[in-house]
Amino acid sequence: MINVVFVCMGNICRSPMAEAVFQHLVDEAGLSDKFQIDSAGTISYHNGDPAHPGTVRVLAKHGIRSHSISRKVTPSDFTQADYLIALDRENFYDLKAMGRDFNLDGQLHLLLDFAKETNTREVPDPYYNNNFEYVYQLVESGCKGLLAHICRQHQICDS
Repeated sequence: MINVVFVCMGNICRSPMAEAVFQHLVDEAGLSDKFQIDSAGTISYHNGDPAHPGTVRVLAKHGIRSHSISRKVTPSDFTQADYLIALDRENFYDLKAMGRDFNLDGQLHLLLDFAKETNTREVPDPYYNNNFEYVYQLVESGCKGLLAHICRQHQICDS
């Protein structure tokens, strides 16, 4: 199983959106049996909360459901995840600091480093500006690129 964990700050907006979008893409590709997909936050403020209503709403608009419940990153994420995918640089650097006792080579990435359609490298937090549709477009682009990357790396997809 390829273990992918998406990470933002509170784990209620961006990372649960990425988790749901990536799961949807994996399911559509018939690869569900090859992946374990989750999301987490770098803080625990929202632990136990479902995804933000704006995230749920934009996902539903695109025919995707979210089952995510917020949780904070744990040491097991660093030892078990093949891919730790940060949604922005702040969380990327927070993960680096939190995982300083672990070898993160090849494991830690920014989601939009896999996006081809944008020059933006960070997914902005829609918590305060309510721009969930724009965030969805960025997340979808990054998730498509990430899946293609993993398919190439692990030789698991049809060409």
